Amino acid sequence: MMAKCSLQSTDPHLCQSLDGLSHLAETRRFKAWFLDQFGVLHDGKKPYPGAISTLEKLATTGAKMVIISNSSRRASTTMEKMKSLGFDTSLFAGAITSGELTHQYLQRLGIASSKGLGLQVVENVEEAEFILAHGSEALGLPSGEARPTSLEDLEKILELCAAKKIPMIVANPDYVTVEARALRVMPGKFHSPVHRNTVKGKYLAL
Repeated sequence: MMAKCSLQSTDPHLCQSLDGLSHLAETRRFKAWFLDQFGVLHDGKKPYPGAISTLEKLATTGAKMVIISNSSRRASTTMEKMKSLGFDTSLFAGAITSGELTHQYLQRLGIASSKGLGLQVVENVEEAEFILAHGSEALGLPSGEARPTSLEDLEKILELCAAKKIPMIVANPDYVTVEARALRVMPGKFHSPVHRNTVKGKYLAL
């Protein structure tokens, strides 16, 4: 289905109906492309039909392509994921993700090193000094593993955290994400303000 424009203008370039990206690529008017990944380039499991070939054609125009994503993964991990799905990551100038920005934020707070977070994961609310929410299906363990946890049980944990006024950092603000043909709830459903002087080193990992 082609998009329709309701704006009234005499400028033919202000609003146009397009069949796809190929027309825009052929014009060579755009020097940079900012591309989302989930629901745009792939469905979390495999690339969408024509996505890889379209990017290859865009690259021939000399345009720079950057991935922008609410993914809680860091930029380097995002590139690894794209490569595993069959995308040529050399075509991208880089990636900007919520996970990367979260890591940089923690560094500015002085509780993350340049190589990693350097934080201590705890299993109970009583020990936690803040919550780091980057998923909605498991609870992180001190061992580095994750324990599958229902959304209902996570909500109960968050209710306890809210009662103790424990701050939360949300590494992925999406309300839902695309996974194959289904929509999955994401941490954007959980929201709590973060105050710089309350975020320390021990945290619950969602």
